[in-house]
Amino acid sequence: MKSIIDIGMDVHKKTYSLCAILKETGEILSETKIPADIKLVMKFVDSVKKQVNDPEVEIKTGYEAGCLGYSLYWQLKEKGIECDILAPSTMQRSVKNKVVKNDRRDARNIAENLKSGSYKAVYVPTDEDIEVKEYIRMIHDFKIELKKVKQHINAFILRFGYQYPGKSRWIPSHIKWLKELGLKDMYREILDEYLSQLESLTEKIERFQNRLEGLSQKETYKEKISQLRCLKGIDTMAAMTLQVETSDFNRFPNANAYASYCGLTPGEDSSGEKNKRLSITKQGNSMIRSTLVEAAQVLVRGTVGKKGKKLKSKQMGQDVKVIDYADKAVLRLQKKYHQMIYRGVNRNIVITAIARELACFVWGIETGHID
Repeated sequence: MKSIIDIGMDVHKKTYSLCAILKETGEILSETKIPADIKLVMKFVDSVKKQVNDPEVEIKTGYEAGCLGYSLYWQLKEKGIECDILAPSTMQRSVKNKVVKNDRRDARNIAENLKSGSYKAVYVPTDEDIEVKEYIRMIHDFKIELKKVKQHINAFILRFGYQYPGKSRWIPSHIKWLKELGLKDMYREILDEYLSQLESLTEKIERFQNRLEGLSQKETYKEKISQLRCLKGIDTMAAMTLQVETSDFNRFPNANAYASYCGLTPGEDSSGEKNKRLSITKQGNSMIRSTLVEAAQVLVRGTVGKKGKKLKSKQMGQDVKVIDYADKAVLRLQKKYHQMIYRGVNRNIVITAIARELACFVWGIETGHID
């Protein structure tokens, strides 16, 4: 039987803490802290190999998902070293780690998890998916900046007693009202700077979204993105986010597994005869979770079962089976929303429940389970 050495790596920007454990015996072969350099990692691998009297010894490495992303994973793969990126929320942790926590203990804990298999590995998507994912995350960052600028403008004019009399903000009439406010010279200059930043960010986001529309027409994404857009509340941005952040939907055996991956399933704290349901776990991908919640907010609006012109145009030219599946899904979720609201359930809880079930329907479309 081949010997296996599990190497846990607690990785940071400038340093790596390494711990090597022999799988068969649980013996710690070596521990060290090195500068963040793949050459030094390989040197450590060679040194622990020499400690085992087995020319065919296997090496398995792993580190927690974090700031390094997939970069170290790819470097190790190029060197022919097996590597897993461990999902932090799935790892077992010793009670001692809560009392004394340092890099050496973290590296040892990662090695122990590798040895026992008590974790789930992060799925590593394709290079194309990663490129698009980073582009979408950039768009989200700019949207956050735009939201902050709007908040600054609202707070600024409120401090001087101005309130917009209209109903909808950030439409042309609102912007015109802001530009025509009678302010002192310095205040006028401040507001103009805010408005300039608002206009610049708005134009950039529009340009980014047009670019994303083009990316969605690639052969890799075109079919599935078009199908996802048949669901009310899911536009190109949301569909592309779900697609590239998940990458491979077939790795989930069923819809509930995908909803769990999104962190939209409730936790539980039960003991004996006491059964207690907790809030959602929030494990897994936060981008997917927030996208589904935003889509659910749009999906529940309007008259139950009525399709608007925008949704009809998105469904035009799609497979009848996909359209029927999407329509049934939307009708079911809209009815569920109103039933739960009527029972007095908190709206935020209702939206989360709708988002969870929406995740299941997304999985169905992506994997072809639409019958």
